[in-house]
Amino acid sequence: MTRYLVSFDDGSMDHIRDEDLPEVNKATHAVMREAVHAGVFVTGGGTDRQSASTVATDGTVTDGPYPETKAVIGGLVVIDVASREEALTWAAKFASACRCAQEVREIMPDPELDALLAVPARDPSKAR
Repeated sequence: MTRYLVSFDDGSMDHIRDEDLPEVNKATHAVMREAVHAGVFVTGGGTDRQSASTVATDGTVTDGPYPETKAVIGGLVVIDVASREEALTWAAKFASACRCAQEVREIMPDPELDALLAVPARDPSKAR
């Protein structure tokens, strides 16, 4: 299986009227439920336009990027599917529900991380 980032840019849903947002929200959650039940949903959600910060390699924190920045992610879903074609099929479902185009990017595999995540989590109550 391969993970894919399915996302849309901030502002991509600005054409939707406020009174239509509950219907869009309902449709989007229906697709997310479908993905969860299909066993392909990893995580997802919308992002807040105003809360971005950038942390430099030296640890310095600055505000931004700002909403007027050209490409800022407005929402995302990570799915784990067998093929790019399957990822594109899910992206089409999200695009229809969200009423905006979706970008699809393969997340590069990391065998070391996969092995780490496969180890059962330790029970903190049993820690010394």
